[in-house]
Amino acid sequence: MSSVMVKEGIYWVGVVDWNLREFHGYSTLRGTTYNAYLVLDEKVVLFDTVKEEFWEQLLANISKIIDPKRIDWIVVNHVEMDHSGALPKLVELVKPEKVICSEKGKEALIKHFHREDWPFHVVKSGEELSLGKRRVRFFETRMLHWPDSMLSYLVEDKVLISQDAFGQHYATSKRFDDEVEEAYLMEEAAKYFANILMPYSGLVKRLIEQLEGLGLPIEIIAPDHGVIWRNPIKIIEAYRKWSQAKKVPKVLVVYDTMWHSTEKMALAIAQGVMDEGVECKVANLRLSHRSEVIAEILDAKAIAIGSPTLNNGVLPSVADFLSYMKGLRPNDLIGLAFGSYGWSGESVDIIKRELQSMKVQLIHEGIKVNFVPSEEDLKKCRELGKVLASQVKGLT
Repeated sequence: MSSVMVKEGIYWVGVVDWNLREFHGYSTLRGTTYNAYLVLDEKVVLFDTVKEEFWEQLLANISKIIDPKRIDWIVVNHVEMDHSGALPKLVELVKPEKVICSEKGKEALIKHFHREDWPFHVVKSGEELSLGKRRVRFFETRMLHWPDSMLSYLVEDKVLISQDAFGQHYATSKRFDDEVEEAYLMEEAAKYFANILMPYSGLVKRLIEQLEGLGLPIEIIAPDHGVIWRNPIKIIEAYRKWSQAKKVPKVLVVYDTMWHSTEKMALAIAQGVMDEGVECKVANLRLSHRSEVIAEILDAKAIAIGSPTLNNGVLPSVADFLSYMKGLRPNDLIGLAFGSYGWSGESVDIIKRELQSMKVQLIHEGIKVNFVPSEEDLKKCRELGKVLASQVKGLT
């Protein structure tokens, strides 16, 4: 795909990765983009690059606008390799006057590429540089989501180049939010936040407050993944809600099963929830990817997790999910552990300990069933589903 004008003198020159299906353990079923932005002024500036394997396409897109050797400065908002992989080849070709980054960015670039001879220009949060007719102001956003991360704001154009914030893993031939199906876009934006930025929700909240406190008019948000927001209020308000962990009455039932006993329990719990008129989502971890399930946690108030006991533990899929969920640190959940067993029955206690370590408020000691659940066992599961539903309705 060739370059696209974002605003007069500002061009998208990134690439679309139609084939990406996994990113750090996160399923990317709609692919992704690696966005880079070229600004033409008295100084020609490239903001971010792309994965190394897409280097030639980046170069071709730039070449349709200018000779790449005319680039004066390269801004590195984020050092992660999907945005900096092409940087060494670009620096070698362009020989820029400056490679602009944060202090932590410089440290990380040297550790990644071992090139202390690059013309680094370190900027601090709030610092401005003149490109000629326009200025760019930089804001450090440490741990959103790496220590080196920063945003670049084109003052006169009212364009925020936001690196990984406000992005989505979404491959499309369209470049702007108002050109694509809104439901798919917001689904991918929510999944992106849940799987990448949820542990840093407090920092996201402070970033929004900081930008609003500065009174910066933002007409366009240009992230490093996915489409560009010509309606930035939509994604800003979504980030505000997600960062505040605002919940709706919804219960998530997550499980894996060996011989369908734990599955019967899961479905009985879900039925109890639904009998109370509360929304319920059910996910079999053998069929549902961990990252799809995590996206549902963004606004769920309760989670029930179940596994049979295998070798005095839980099934690998459940262990994987618990580990992944723990790393993302979801807030303000109530929970329940359940499962079947043959002779030892440790799975429920293991799930309980993991949920407690995540500060999930448990509503029950957990329900265990030996081998196949009886009608009485399933009735208890339905009752616990009703308790979960009542709890989440009470928290509305």
